[in-house]
Amino acid sequence: MEVDCAIDSEYADEIAALLAPPSPQAVQDYFDQLLRTRKCCSLKVEHRGQQGKGVYANKVFEEGELVLKDQMLVGAQHSSNKMDCLVCSHCFRFIGSIELQIGRKLYFESLGFVATEGNSHRNQAFSHASGESCSREMSEDEDKDTGACSDTDMKDKLILPNDVIESLMDGHLVLPCSEKFTLPSVISCPGGCEEEHYCSISCAEADWETSHSLLCMGVKQDDSRRNALLKFIEHSNGTNDIFLLAAKVISSTILKYKSLKLSHVEDQKQLKKSNGVDQSSFSLLLDAWKPISMAFKRRWWECISLPDDVGSKNETSFRMQIKELAFKSLQLLKKAIFDKDCAPLFSLEIYGHVIGMFELNNLDLVVASPVEDYFIFIDDLPHPEKEEVDRITRPFLDALGDDYSICCQGTAFFPIQSCMNHSCSPNAKAFKRDEDRDGQAVITTMRLISEGEEITISYIDEDLPYEERQALLADYGFVCKCQKCVVEEP
Repeated sequence: MEVDCAIDSEYADEIAALLAPPSPQAVQDYFDQLLRTRKCCSLKVEHRGQQGKGVYANKVFEEGELVLKDQMLVGAQHSSNKMDCLVCSHCFRFIGSIELQIGRKLYFESLGFVATEGNSHRNQAFSHASGESCSREMSEDEDKDTGACSDTDMKDKLILPNDVIESLMDGHLVLPCSEKFTLPSVISCPGGCEEEHYCSISCAEADWETSHSLLCMGVKQDDSRRNALLKFIEHSNGTNDIFLLAAKVISSTILKYKSLKLSHVEDQKQLKKSNGVDQSSFSLLLDAWKPISMAFKRRWWECISLPDDVGSKNETSFRMQIKELAFKSLQLLKKAIFDKDCAPLFSLEIYGHVIGMFELNNLDLVVASPVEDYFIFIDDLPHPEKEEVDRITRPFLDALGDDYSICCQGTAFFPIQSCMNHSCSPNAKAFKRDEDRDGQAVITTMRLISEGEEITISYIDEDLPYEERQALLADYGFVCKCQKCVVEEP
């Protein structure tokens, strides 16, 4: 495939301006305002030396103390995980009921659906949390297999009658003690699509206004756009669902631009009265792009790590395939939501950098399942109550098998967390506590942190040998010089 994106040459100057690194002062001002807005007065983001921006403590943090709950800028549940977990598409809280969560999972399995990851080109080591973002840690193999339902797995599971599964889903069958694990009601998408669901009207409206109104395939969308979106989504699900995240970034920037432009039109009425100077449309696009401009970015095909089965001799060919894959995705997205005022956003250069941003800066989005909590609660009941309850619930646990505790899993970009630098001897980590039931990134301390000290996390498994750590960190584009590496360097 020939990779030739006309927009890249036509809007070269605008693209360069969008990708130009913001000044240290602009970065400082942006994050100062963000931290004030989120009331994170105990933290500060600063540019210091060659390592760029980092997060520093404005107070003493004790060991085990909460450092940060960071709201995501953009995030998405993995497509393969949607059959296992019904969650709010905006905040990622589990929704519905324990019965609905169990019933729909068993329903999809009864239909023979096999959830596949479908992300052959995803960097499997891209999690800054190294699997620690959920309080119930998962092994690498468990993470890869999550959501999959093999023939062998099905043979080991109890098969429940369809009418029992339907009774769970429609609320006619109520499990004992489930009232102790109430979940928010399911709110439908405002656009009428069946892909996205929410925990509240406020979450539904927020998602609609920030990105989903352009990406919705509901009845409010015209047929041509709906068909184009379907092709884009099918391609993403069949190749790499990181494209869905990139589409959210493009969509949110367009909608922010339109909102700014609307306010700008009103302002111009006042400017004309006072002979004021008009602000260009591209300046508005730069303002809409500002949150993305603050993130570290590289072209996806340049920063993605090589799979184990791709040798150095085939590296050039592999990276070209990745570039072609991104180009194909971009063309499909362009047919669906192209906006001429925001044309530079549909350049391959911008699209590649947006995907690269997720490759380099993301944290796994993980929310623990209330279904796991429910069955743990049942197991801890005193006798003889446990015997009676277990008699009713055991068939459902046997039908779910080992998959009963699957978390909501996805990928997200967190603006403050993304500023945290790596250390092989970190003083903080991503760790979901029992009370953390939504998609926010949660950072807690591993030891006492002094006021003014930098807060660091590990992007990899810091217990690996020196050579392996350095090889993994090379994918992030730097050589680690933390104290641990300095001591262990041969």
